[in-house]
Amino acid sequence: MRMKNIFIIGLLALGIWYWYDMQPVTYGHGQIAPDAPKQVLGSKKKFNFKDDYEILPLATFDITARVLSRKRYWTGRDSELAPVDLALGWGPMSDEKVLDQLKISQSNRWFYWRCKKLPIPQQDILYNSANMHLIPADDQIESRIKDAKKGDLVKFKGYLVRVEGDKGWYWQGSLSRTDTGDGACEVVFVKEFEIIDKDSVLSKMKM
Repeated sequence: MRMKNIFIIGLLALGIWYWYDMQPVTYGHGQIAPDAPKQVLGSKKKFNFKDDYEILPLATFDITARVLSRKRYWTGRDSELAPVDLALGWGPMSDEKVLDQLKISQSNRWFYWRCKKLPIPQQDILYNSANMHLIPADDQIESRIKDAKKGDLVKFKGYLVRVEGDKGWYWQGSLSRTDTGDGACEVVFVKEFEIIDKDSVLSKMKM
């Protein structure tokens, strides 16, 4: 009987944790990430990663954006490199006034949106959001990425990359913020990652 009670309490605790983890972070109306990502094209040397891969940096990448959705991946070769995808928004796509009117989801390394009526022009939605495959440089950065919740304001730096493996396998994402469809997601090797404190975001919004 005692073990049964412990099991039930454990299930309740897990349920409460899952419910809390799924609650989005909110700030009210206003853009919390007004600027587009910054990138600088340039050639850097390939480097080995996790023994089985070579990574070629294609451009430096620096972004501050709102998490629109997150998706954990467990299977497939790409999950060894990028266990989490974040759908991110900036400019008008970081404003709750817009996002409250959109349904956003992720599946199969894509992100999707739908709405009953466009809150802003479709082009503004497409050009101010992206699904990003994040390759953490180390375990600490991986842990931070996994802690990011829907609604969080995150800032990270690294490289847009091409990843090469054996038998001709490779993975390369977009170098443009204005493309759409297949190949439009970014593959980012993340060297720094930060979740910006909610109080800091709110204080800047009031300025």
